[in-house]
Amino acid sequence: MSDSKKIKPNTSFGEDDILPKPKSKMKEFIKKFKKRKTAVASLIFILLLAVAAMLAPFIVPYDPAAADYNNLLKAPSAGHWWGTDEFGRDIFSRLLMGARLSLSVALSAVGIGALIGIVLGLLAGFYNGIIEAVVMRGSDILFSFPDILLAIAIVAVIGPGVINVVIAVAVFTVPSFARIMRSATLSVKEALYVEVARSVGCKNGRILWVHIFPGTIQSMIVNFTMRIGTAILAAASLSFLGFGANVTEPDWGAMLSQGRNYLNTAPHIVLFPGILIFLTVLAFNLLGDGLRDTLDPKMY
Repeated sequence: MSDSKKIKPNTSFGEDDILPKPKSKMKEFIKKFKKRKTAVASLIFILLLAVAAMLAPFIVPYDPAAADYNNLLKAPSAGHWWGTDEFGRDIFSRLLMGARLSLSVALSAVGIGALIGIVLGLLAGFYNGIIEAVVMRGSDILFSFPDILLAIAIVAVIGPGVINVVIAVAVFTVPSFARIMRSATLSVKEALYVEVARSVGCKNGRILWVHIFPGTIQSMIVNFTMRIGTAILAAASLSFLGFGANVTEPDWGAMLSQGRNYLNTAPHIVLFPGILIFLTVLAFNLLGDGLRDTLDPKMY
């Protein structure tokens, strides 16, 4: 047989035909997360609430601050879906506008607390010694107080107001992030790639933020989500007690406080704010549980 008739090897057959292509991490995460039906439902509820809060000034049927003395304490009806309060103000409009305030306070407080706690936890877990002792003992002191009592004590000292509520909630959020970040840092800093970074002469700052911090993000995402629910409940409690937003503002906790005097004659005034607070806090907690189960490799 001549050389021209020899069968040529299939040069197109390569490594890709033997090894499966790696799956996208995001696709894998979405696939696992979809199995958590309650977490998916919670995420949908939170997204709808966030969109409604952002668009609230354009979609509310009534001015939330406008009094209507012809419709005082009106029960839910076609004109006022969730009824009116003691000044004739539309409860649905006030709750929708109040979502902007409640969500912004919770996100701001948890964001500030997370930032401080992450930095303290990283330093404590990486350097150990006196830094770790100071951070952990300080966290233990804050943990010894119930969250709401610590927040009440703080606003009692610095005064009421939305900004002070954010500060108070942020303070009792810090130790949670600091402790979780310290534990995650202690685990990650023993990894092989961190030892390699040390061996090639990387500075401590680069090792902390480039090599160790990315390995702790999963734990922070879960804790951040769950702490938002706690922050919403704490902010509403402080407003209920008169330490939060001004009584004229459409705040969920303040609405509960004002409506408690009309439980016998107009229970809808406290019913709808209470239900919305309950559903929102529950949604964030269930979402946090779903994220924890999805991101935990031991679950699969």
